[in-house]
Amino acid sequence: MERRGIIIIIMLGTFLVAVMSPFVRAGDSKGSFDDNFSKSCPENNFKTSEDGQTWYLSLDKEAGCGFMTKQRYRFGWFSMKLKLVGGDSAGVVTAYYMCSENAAGPERDEVDIEFLGNRTGQPYLIQTNVYKNGTGGREMRHSLWFDPTEDFHTYSILWNNHQLVWFVDRVPVRVYKNANYSNNFFPNEKPMYLFSSIWNADDWATRGGLEKTDWKKAPFVSSYKDSNVEGCEWEDPFPACVSTTTDHWWDQYNAWHLSDDQKLDYAWVQRNLVIYDYCKDTHRYPNLPQECWLTPWA
Repeated sequence: MERRGIIIIIMLGTFLVAVMSPFVRAGDSKGSFDDNFSKSCPENNFKTSEDGQTWYLSLDKEAGCGFMTKQRYRFGWFSMKLKLVGGDSAGVVTAYYMCSENAAGPERDEVDIEFLGNRTGQPYLIQTNVYKNGTGGREMRHSLWFDPTEDFHTYSILWNNHQLVWFVDRVPVRVYKNANYSNNFFPNEKPMYLFSSIWNADDWATRGGLEKTDWKKAPFVSSYKDSNVEGCEWEDPFPACVSTTTDHWWDQYNAWHLSDDQKLDYAWVQRNLVIYDYCKDTHRYPNLPQECWLTPWA
């Protein structure tokens, strides 16, 4: 598949923002849902479109819903189109994330994208986080420049041994560098499954848990389609995950740092969309974690 850049036009209020991305890929993961994923929820909480290409996960008072890849990966490009719960979604979290275990075990590595629902008329927030050996606390929260409930948008994670980058519609919103310190907090040793889920988190998700889920509005439905995974599939005891071939573009030099155009987009995000950054929370972290001193621009 050919890797190429395209111009993406984003409407922000009355302004147009042109975004140039070198990470636009042709092609999606092949096969049916059942070929690639296994689901964990009651049958009534998982539905598909007539052609099977769009998946609907629902949350009610009895249960949520989730699915995970059958394959584990170590490094790669992971992307999905999501359309989030509309209307009053306070307390509801839709998640797209990677985790080294099929349950939230105490030694897990994890890379999160969580969409935090809100009261009707209030914007969604996107929260990202990193866990290493069961320890997290690396949260960032961003606002978005569009309403994620009105249409599908693409959310992606680039993961290699040099950096993690979270993308929204190919715009880099967060960069997390590998410090290579002895106490490094970068998840690069354990293979991870890819997960998606919808669940109730009204103990913390909306205004710190002050806004509770209104079950009269249930079921809450999130929609998914166009899963795209280009990564190193893990095969025990250890796979050859680092390659100089073009098939592993996500672990070559151009993917180890932001391009010049991506740096411009990233700077715009930092100026306009960051709601919370743990690296600036000196009350919570009087001694900032070491990775906070690494520059995302290198």
